[in-house]
Amino acid sequence: MEEEKVNLRLDADVQKLEAERLRKGKDKAEEDLDSLKTDYKKLRLSMRTAGLGKTSEQWHEQIQEEKNMDDRWEMKFQEV
Repeated sequence: MEEEKVNLRLDADVQKLEAERLRKGKDKAEEDLDSLKTDYKKLRLSMRTAGLGKTSEQWHEQIQEEKNMDDRWEMKFQEV
């Protein structure tokens, strides 16, 4: 009977340790996920800032706008 109590206490201790280990692992995984989310947001922001996230249509529109501006400046200089 006494041996059973000791074994039950040992089993309970082992389960507590296992639960604590799993909890720590979960906390670490959540921290890593938060870090990855932050890094992803920073990357997306830098891509938008650098223009890397543009579609080919958006690039085409920007190039066309630049050409139009160039033509307008050229016409102004010719008028002068």
